[in-house]
Amino acid sequence: MRRLFIIRKDLNLSHGKMSAMCSHCAEAYWTNLMRKANINENIVDGKKFYTFSFDVEANIVDNYINDRFVKTICEAKNLNDLLKVIPRAKELGLVEGVDFGLINDACLTELTPENEDGTCTVGIWFKPLNDDISHILSK
Repeated sequence: MRRLFIIRKDLNLSHGKMSAMCSHCAEAYWTNLMRKANINENIVDGKKFYTFSFDVEANIVDNYINDRFVKTICEAKNLNDLLKVIPRAKELGLVEGVDFGLINDACLTELTPENEDGTCTVGIWFKPLNDDISHILSK
C-alpha cells in the first residue's frame, strides 16, 4: 500500500517548492477527512481541544497507518498529462474529492496563475492505495 503523488514537470519547480507541493499532497487526504468529520470541542485543564470522528477503511489502517508509510512521487509532463489521470482513477472506482484531488498553488511565490481563480494546478494526491492500483495510475 502506498500514497501516490503526481507533480507537473513543466513548471520547473525549485526544490523547496517541490517539497512544499509534495507536503500538500501528503496532508490533503487526512485534512480532507478532518474537514468533513464530526467535530466535538472539549476543554481539558483549561485548554480547548477538538475530537474528530471519521471513518478510515480498515485496509488503510492495517496496511498503511500500522505498517509503512510508502510514498511514490511521479511526474506528469504538463497539465494535460496530469489531468489524464482523473478519468483513469474514476474508472477504477476512485471518487474525486474523497480518494484523490488536485493540488492548486495560490501563486504567491514562484508560479504564475493559469486558472480563472488565480491558481496554478501543480499536482494530484491519492489516498493510500493498493500497489496494483498505484501502478495503473502512475503509468
